Amino acid sequence: MLVLFLGVLSQWIAWRLQLPAIVLMSIAGLLVGPLLGIISPSESFGDLFSPLISLAVAIILFEGSLNLNFKEIKSFSKPVLRIVTFGAFIAWIAGSLAAHYLAGLSLAVSFVIGGLFIVTGPTVILPLLRQAKLKARPAAILKWEGIVVDPFGALLALFAFQFVLFAMGEESAAAFGLFFLAALFAVLLGIGAGWGMGRMFEKGQIPEFLKSPMVFAFVLLVFTVSDMVMHETGLLAVTAMGIMMANMNITSINEMRHFKENISVLLISSIFVMLTASLSLDVLIEIFNVRIIAFVLAMLFVVRPLSIWLSTIGTDLTVQEKTLISWIAPRGIVALTVSGYFATTLLDAGFEDAELLTALTFALVFSTVVAHGFSISWLGKKLGLASSVEPGILIVGSSRFAVRLGKMLQSMNKNVLIIDSAWGNLQLARQAGVPSFAGEILSEHTEYEIDLTPYETMIVATDTDSYNSLVVNNFVPELGRTHLFQTAIHQSDPKDFHSSLSGRTLFGAEWNIHALEAKAEEGYAMRKTQLTEQYTYADFREKSVDGTIPLFVERAQGKIEFFTTGMAVEPKIGDTIVSFSPPAHQEIRIQEKLETSRMKSGIQPKE
Repeated sequence: MLVLFLGVLSQWIAWRLQLPAIVLMSIAGLLVGPLLGIISPSESFGDLFSPLISLAVAIILFEGSLNLNFKEIKSFSKPVLRIVTFGAFIAWIAGSLAAHYLAGLSLAVSFVIGGLFIVTGPTVILPLLRQAKLKARPAAILKWEGIVVDPFGALLALFAFQFVLFAMGEESAAAFGLFFLAALFAVLLGIGAGWGMGRMFEKGQIPEFLKSPMVFAFVLLVFTVSDMVMHETGLLAVTAMGIMMANMNITSINEMRHFKENISVLLISSIFVMLTASLSLDVLIEIFNVRIIAFVLAMLFVVRPLSIWLSTIGTDLTVQEKTLISWIAPRGIVALTVSGYFATTLLDAGFEDAELLTALTFALVFSTVVAHGFSISWLGKKLGLASSVEPGILIVGSSRFAVRLGKMLQSMNKNVLIIDSAWGNLQLARQAGVPSFAGEILSEHTEYEIDLTPYETMIVATDTDSYNSLVVNNFVPELGRTHLFQTAIHQSDPKDFHSSLSGRTLFGAEWNIHALEAKAEEGYAMRKTQLTEQYTYADFREKSVDGTIPLFVERAQGKIEFFTTGMAVEPKIGDTIVSFSPPAHQEIRIQEKLETSRMKSGIQPKE
């Protein structure tokens, strides 16, 4: 109970304070574990501790690999391939040498643990990317590296261990053949399981309510079977299974992805608390060893930059992208769990210096999580690789009202984009100079055409209520219902649409998109009113022209808050109210009609 509660509480506090969740979870585990001695999960779970961690890692890695669609990296597959192959090899060699000469480990132990330390992993990189909101290309490269290299790090460590045993004369050359056969079996098992599940889904042989539970069970089955053939190959199998399913264009893949993402958040929250709470005080004290500190600094400032800069020579990555990627490499759960296995195995094989591996691994994990967690957003902005300085607003459905709303937001220095499935509907947006995109917002193709990451708020304002609700429900997992708005329902009976199917209703129940368009035709215009001590919100309400529709408030700090049904907005002194108001005088009405005629004729209106 305490593990689950602390894990989820850490995630919530991190969200509220905009801090790296991994750091808070690690600190929470250290507090209740070795520092205060309240719990010790490894003792409480006993023999189940390691299997539970391993199965959880398998699910997390599979969930991450479900996002690896090859279409995403079609235009920059070369740097991704270089980083996960040549870059990983350089990191292995350089990391092993650092472990030997700086941490004082023997060459045998150094090359085993050096192979493991090439991993970054989805357990840490995905939460950091979600927090940092980087541009599409660097974010995709870091994501692919983290997920693809994760299983190969464990396999590389296993390969190095097999080589050590062979060099000592304890293993025959046939052991290498078995190693590669086991790895091949893991890949084929994962691909076969993924393809089989995908085909069953598409043929309707599995009902909707069983799809996610069935995948969940098969992930555990594939991981366990592969791991029984050879230890640490299970991660490779579930990664292959996820990538296979991600690229089969399965119609229900999004529902499975959201289900797995929810499970993964819970598992990541729990596992970090469990692992850190299970550490002993001796390990924590050992972390401050000068040799370990020197090794960690070398991994941060020498090994990682060297591997990225050398492996990306000849690619089209910019200096800024290389700088960011060469710094961001947080280690996570896989490094912690697999290092424990190799520490035990190497000690049993007679390598006494392997007892240092737990402290060495935790020092690297905690240092990279803290250093990269607190710096990724700042560095992304400094290098111009953050998606947007301020979260933007996406408007779905182009209309006269939507264009005027977008133009007003744009004039207030907000990042705005209008999307409509019909090119012709966007004519007014193009004439007004408001950024627009012609495409279907629900299409997977749109995700690869434009970067939706900078847009934190979505306004759905097409003339079809059912479509508006469909778009809202599709984006709830990504944006959250509090950031999803839609115009009022104009059906004869609004009760036909349950509140759980709709976004927050904008402006009031009577202002559907048809009513707003009618007002736009009548000459209504967007107006800004700044509140002062002499002109308060009460004055605004009293002196506004009859028929004025308050739209949103821009707070003094720049935050936008829309007027919605059921959610009170209290404008304060220093805020700016934007309203949709009728012309106060005849000359204003004439001026706005002239502007409309210019927009229709293709003449750019003057500011």
